[in-house]
Amino acid sequence: MANLLKTHIENLLKTDKRLIDENNEIKGSLIRELANKLDEKLIELLLNDEKARNSFFLKINEVYVFKHNDFKFFLDENKIDNSYTQYENRIGLALGSKMLNENQDVVLNFPYKDCVLEGGQSTEEGMDTYFEYNEEKAEYEEKQAKRKEIFFNEVLARDEIDRLFEPKAFTNIKKYSQKGEETPTGFTRDENGDIKDNLIIKGNNLLALYSLKERFSGQVKLIYIDPPYNTGGDSFNYNDSFNKSSWLTFMKNRLNVAKILLHKNGCIFIQIDYIEFANLKLLCDEVFGLENFIQIISIKTATPAGFKVVNPGPVNVTEFILMYTKEKKSFNFKKGYVEAPYQKDYKYYVTNINDVCKDWVISDVKTKALELLGFASEIDLRKQYGKDIADTILDKQIEQFVMQNPNKVFATYGPHKPSGVLKELIVKSKESPNSIIYHNREGNSPFILKGGRLFAFYDKKLKKIDGKLVSSQLLTDFWSDLSWDTLSFEGNVTLKNGKKPERLLKRIIEFYSDENDIILDYHLGSGTTAAVAHKMKNQYIGIEQLDYGDNDSIVRLKNVVNNDSTGISKAVNWKGGGSFIYFELAKNNEQAKDLILGCNNYQELLSLFDVLYEEFFLHYNVKIKEFKEKISKEVTFINLPLLRQKEMFCKMLDLNQMYVNVSEMEDTRYKLSASDISLSKDFYQIKD
Repeated sequence: MANLLKTHIENLLKTDKRLIDENNEIKGSLIRELANKLDEKLIELLLNDEKARNSFFLKINEVYVFKHNDFKFFLDENKIDNSYTQYENRIGLALGSKMLNENQDVVLNFPYKDCVLEGGQSTEEGMDTYFEYNEEKAEYEEKQAKRKEIFFNEVLARDEIDRLFEPKAFTNIKKYSQKGEETPTGFTRDENGDIKDNLIIKGNNLLALYSLKERFSGQVKLIYIDPPYNTGGDSFNYNDSFNKSSWLTFMKNRLNVAKILLHKNGCIFIQIDYIEFANLKLLCDEVFGLENFIQIISIKTATPAGFKVVNPGPVNVTEFILMYTKEKKSFNFKKGYVEAPYQKDYKYYVTNINDVCKDWVISDVKTKALELLGFASEIDLRKQYGKDIADTILDKQIEQFVMQNPNKVFATYGPHKPSGVLKELIVKSKESPNSIIYHNREGNSPFILKGGRLFAFYDKKLKKIDGKLVSSQLLTDFWSDLSWDTLSFEGNVTLKNGKKPERLLKRIIEFYSDENDIILDYHLGSGTTAAVAHKMKNQYIGIEQLDYGDNDSIVRLKNVVNNDSTGISKAVNWKGGGSFIYFELAKNNEQAKDLILGCNNYQELLSLFDVLYEEFFLHYNVKIKEFKEKISKEVTFINLPLLRQKEMFCKMLDLNQMYVNVSEMEDTRYKLSASDISLSKDFYQIKD
């Protein structure tokens, strides 16, 4: 009976999504906490179930009293939340008996580029942040002290987390097409209500991804990202002893929500170099599951020339792409082919191929090529042109002949582990080594053998790639054929140390998605992914926080719409057209940050203080009044470099209030236009 009750209560608790984790395991410590707080939803859940009501409630004068101690004892006695499966995939930090992801006293902070770092600061500790000048170091040091007032029975962190990831409002919404720039009246949707516009979003990519989650969960078929490599020289410059952990946290936060956006038969490609490759692989194994790992693609991105040869050890010319699927069992794998040079083992040809082996005359391709050039032998050719020139002429003539006669040119090979009819044919062929055996197969190419070896004709090597018929080979996990030398011309924009070839994205999109599938890149940079997806008639979403001016993705995509001729345009016969919608996450404290960074001197910074105090959200953990009336007027502060002064001002901003939440966008203090509000509602399909 006890086991039956345990199973019944476990199944009952799992109906409340708050009480289970991503592995469908019960969060026992959270349930105990809610029982202590007499959580209404938990009590209602138990009270409405007959078995739970009879076990954990006492009826007094038609009123049921919750016996929460009996309930907690039941949880402990039956080892609810204490199974092996609960912990086998949950090694990590804990506070007391709670894993951090179950603890409601966790405060999120963004030390760099809006990383979410999980820390264990309890609200009861009441820590204040302040600045104190250190004369020996001639620098202000950030310090903390316990606040005088202590908060009881308040859990601030959970609200902060919910607020941080709440969908954001949009502003500056524009549609670009060959007609030019216009303000759209709404988003284009299909019969299911799904948005079909191409989207470019400017703003923090983590918060933008959570905003997309409202409308695009399970819809994205392919994600490609080229994130900061954490080299020390890229855009990720969190320079302290937590550099690697900060970078991994930065990546993990975004990958978690990216996985939610992926379609069940979708995939993700992450490009990286050797510095963080090993760490990223382990992280992706955790996020996507080792069972969904597909492969590591190695890409030759440079040549051993110039300054690189002075580096110690072998010259680094390779980057890597990690590929994972959402659900490997659902993924539609396709064979990919790439252009390849003529393979010289195809050195024979048949003159009367249509006679089905009767009186076939087999000759040497080289002999035929020399004959077409008017020479009886290679010696005669070399006498006229010299060895090197003659060899080049001959190779070119051979390749030309092969491409013109692919159904006559062949190579021979010995099959690996033949069986059935083929095995019998090989035995027969070896018994008559001078005969050609032709065995027709219904619905397939025939078996043709001589001396126990099979014929393989060159026409099977030809594929149509980029609009022309070429020699090909199967795509492997080493890509050395992509040129990185002419990137500065692609899209008519430049992005130093970050631009990727359009042919790279074409290959990924072509082989791992279908036309009209949604492609996502949330580290968009100069917009290569979006530009290629646009030319290949895929729907796309691009997110970028930084502004690259004349080299921005918006500039590039306007060029694409207006018939950009660079990159893959010729290969896909691009003639221009299409459209995309650009919009920005509506700024709140992000605007204050822009104002701080825009100050040209100390006086401008100081005069900004009242604006910050009155119009924006300052962090409750910073002693604002002391900073304004004392610290900011000290000679030591005034003599600091302007960049350091700005950094200390930015410390005052509440980083959970950087953008406007859609639930608050109609508040007049945010000054959003009627059009911005209307289009934000249209995006989320909010009814008035």
